Amino acid sequence: MSLVQLKTELRQELKLTPQLLQSMEVLQMTSMELLEYIGRCAEENPLLDQSDPPEAAYEELRRQAVWIDGGLGNRATFAYEETAMEAGREDRNLESLSAFLRDQLHRLRLSKPLSALCGYLAELVDEDGYLSQEDLDGLSAMKIPRPLTDQALDTLQSLDPPGVGARSLSECLLLQLSRQRRADPVAMDIAARFLPELGRKHYAAIAQKLGTTVEAVRAAERVIAALEPHPGRAFQPAEPAAYVRPDVFVAELEGEWKVVLNEYYLPRVSVNNYYLRLMKSSEEKETKDYLRQKLQQAKWLLSSLERRGGTLRLCAEAVLEAQKPFFRGETGALAPMTLSALAESLELHPSTVSRAVRGKYLQCRQGTYPLRWFFSLPVSGGQVSRQAVKQALLALLREEDPRRPYSDQDLCRLLAERGVRVARRTVAKYRLELGIGSSAVRRK
Repeated sequence: MSLVQLKTELRQELKLTPQLLQSMEVLQMTSMELLEYIGRCAEENPLLDQSDPPEAAYEELRRQAVWIDGGLGNRATFAYEETAMEAGREDRNLESLSAFLRDQLHRLRLSKPLSALCGYLAELVDEDGYLSQEDLDGLSAMKIPRPLTDQALDTLQSLDPPGVGARSLSECLLLQLSRQRRADPVAMDIAARFLPELGRKHYAAIAQKLGTTVEAVRAAERVIAALEPHPGRAFQPAEPAAYVRPDVFVAELEGEWKVVLNEYYLPRVSVNNYYLRLMKSSEEKETKDYLRQKLQQAKWLLSSLERRGGTLRLCAEAVLEAQKPFFRGETGALAPMTLSALAESLELHPSTVSRAVRGKYLQCRQGTYPLRWFFSLPVSGGQVSRQAVKQALLALLREEDPRRPYSDQDLCRLLAERGVRVARRTVAKYRLELGIGSSAVRRK
C-alpha cells in the first residue's frame, strides 16, 4: 500500500504582501509620522521628487474658514525639527529631587555610615517625594541596624521640601504641620486619624470624636488644604506642550458643509523624469534593475498615499453626515456612532477604519478634536450617546443647589424626565469619569 496520497483542497488565505504592509503602515501614521516617512523615502529613493505644496489653495481655504489657525507662510509650523540643546539651557538631571536632597545631606557633615544610608534613601524617593515601605523593609534584608535606619529616615524627613521622605499622605501632612510655629492640634489629629472622613466632609462625626466644634474642624480643614500633598512636585520636569496638526477640516464652503483633507503641509511627491529616461536608455542590466526596483517602490508609496487620503476622507465624510447638528452648532451633543457601524456602512474592515482614525485630528469651527472623539457608544436603547448623557449630567450638576446636591438616584430621575433613561450605577460611573465627587463631597 502506497503511503503517498494526492488530494485537492480549496481554501482562502490572506497573504500580507509588501505593498499591503506598506499601505497599512501609511494608513495608521499620524501627520508628523507621515511627513518624516516621506522624507526618509525621498532620501533612499532617487526616483522620488518632492516639491512644495501650493500656497494658494490653503490661503483660499483660510479665507473662507477664518477660524483655521496657522499659516502656510511660516513653514516652521508645518515641519518637525530635532533641535539641539540650547547653550545655557538648564539640565533637569542636576535639578532633580534626589540631587537637591544629596546637596543638603552633604552640608550636614554626617558620619560615613549615616551619610551613605541617607544618600541611598534619597535615591529611593519617588517623584512625588515619598518613600515606599517596601524599600525600607528591604534595608532589614540587607542587615542594616534598625536604629541606623530610623536615624537616616528622621534625617531625610528633616530636609526640604517639608514632607519629603514620608511613607503615606498622613505622614507627609504631619511632617509639614510639625514645622509650623503654632501647629494646630486639631489639624494634626485629623491628619493622623481622620483624613478619609475629612474627604467625605463628615465634620460633625470628626468633631464628636475629637471633642471639639464643627467650626474648629472646618478651620483645620483649611489649614490642611494649604499643605502640599506632593512635596516633590516642584522638581518634576514640565511636560512639553503637545502640538497637534489637524488631518481633516470640516467647514462650510460656499454654503455647503464639506470635508477637506489637510495635505497642505505635505510635499508633492512625484517620479523623477530623468531617472525614468535613464532606465529606458541605459544598457547596463544592473542599473536598469536597480532603477526598476526603485520605480516600483515609488509607485507603491504613491498608491499608499492615495489610499490613505481616500480612506480618511470616507471616514470623515461619514462623521460629518452623522454629526451634522454638532458641526452646525445646533447642539453640543453627539449622535451615537460606532467604528463597527461605520465600517459596515463603508464596506470596510473594522481594523481598516480603526487604523484610519488612529492618531488623527479633525478641526472644525468648534475646535480641534481627536477623530475618535466623534465615535460615542449608544446608551438608553441606542437613542443617545455616552457623550450626550455626560453633557446632560454636567448641565444638571451646574444647576444644583450646593447646599442640597443631587444624589445619583436624583440625577437618574432627572435624566429620565429629559428622555434619557439610564441606571443609577451608570450615572455613578459617568460621574466618576467626569471627575465629580459624590453628593456628600459636593455639599457646601
